[in-house]
Amino acid sequence: MELIPPQILLGAYSEGVFPMAEDGELQWYSPLMRGVIPLDDNFHIPRGLKKALRKNPYEVRFDTAFQEVMLGCAEREETWIDKVIIDSYTELFRLGFAHSVECWDEDGLQGGLYGVKYEGAFFGESMFSRKSDASKIALVHLVEKLREDGVRLLDTQWMTEHLTQFGGREVPREEYLQLLAEAIGPPVTESNKS
Repeated sequence: MELIPPQILLGAYSEGVFPMAEDGELQWYSPLMRGVIPLDDNFHIPRGLKKALRKNPYEVRFDTAFQEVMLGCAEREETWIDKVIIDSYTELFRLGFAHSVECWDEDGLQGGLYGVKYEGAFFGESMFSRKSDASKIALVHLVEKLREDGVRLLDTQWMTEHLTQFGGREVPREEYLQLLAEAIGPPVTESNKS
């Protein structure tokens, strides 16, 4: 498989399903418990990170090095990001559905994150840091941007201790699917096309 067709990927996201590559095989997931980060006042910036943000250690950019961010996210001992995933999401980026947030300094790209934006939902895929707080600062800037854009759901797929410090929580699949439906609206049919 060279890449996952964009319509298959977007259709899967709209139904609460996402892909990961494992041992050269593409697997599709819809966890029983789903991680979400609040976009309202329940989003929490830890005190130490507030100090780091005031120092402004990075220039934060959006969508200037999408594939480089993906490669940064794949730089770990065990990764689910293979060539098919990279090529598929790079195509989604080309079509305007995938986005990256990047933290740069004089030494180059130091961290960031990427994900898929579809209607009123953002599906966070992965993040990485080469220097202190880079991925966390990228996340804070992502939340600001999503609020500006009127996005209603920030899906993190799985919940980690790293994400709970921002107010992230797990919700049962049924509740997640309700949040997802509210964020992306009803599917387009012949009767409700505008």
